[in-house]
Amino acid sequence: MKILKPTVLVVVLLCFINTSLAQQRYQIHVDNVKPAMVKEYEKTAKKFVEACEKYNPQGPWITASSDNLKYMYISPMDNFAELDKPLYTDMAKEMGDDWSNLFMSFDKCYDSHTDFVITLVNNLSYMPEGMSQMQEGQNYRKWYYLYYTPENSQKMFEAMKGVKEVFVSKNSKEYYRIYRSGFGCPENFYLVAVSAKDELDAAMTSKANDELLGDEWKEVFGKVMDVASRFDQISGWMRPELSYSPK
Repeated sequence: MKILKPTVLVVVLLCFINTSLAQQRYQIHVDNVKPAMVKEYEKTAKKFVEACEKYNPQGPWITASSDNLKYMYISPMDNFAELDKPLYTDMAKEMGDDWSNLFMSFDKCYDSHTDFVITLVNNLSYMPEGMSQMQEGQNYRKWYYLYYTPENSQKMFEAMKGVKEVFVSKNSKEYYRIYRSGFGCPENFYLVAVSAKDELDAAMTSKANDELLGDEWKEVFGKVMDVASRFDQISGWMRPELSYSPK
């Protein structure tokens, strides 16, 4: 895991607090962990959480890991100036060599990592019981990436809007959050995040939803696919034990 400037250890999808902010941004840091190094990586990540709990830096994060071994660290942003906040400077000084050794342990676990910003899009998200990034007992995640070219940005927005309208009209029980790509993303995309108890629960909820929406779902989703340049589906889990919140 990389600390950018003394800035940020940042973070995934889905913040630990409830929010209704129309333009809530999240900074995401992704470590692409080697298959053979997962055990070592998680051991080091837990050590970092323990160190943060001891030194109490004022930078919270939520962690998620995907089935393709991406570890995502997500934190809310008020503005882009936060990218330069020296959140870990004092902690690094107090830890001395232990700080360097900790991140040397991280660095041998992956060959690449990335950072980018995404924005929660409330008016496309479907959370009728209130916007919430984390739901109790629902740490399993399905993430759907819908990519589109700049010329199709408005068409994709309208298509996603049509999807929500059908979910609302049918009173669907499958809820989702929508995020839009931003600073640091090489392509335009909408990210759809769906929570569930586990893989079986996700499959059963999706099947029931397909039956509820019927042919209308095929029509509106078809419009999304018509303007999408590509589509990716990833599953994984939120990882509370690898997350941190200041005291």
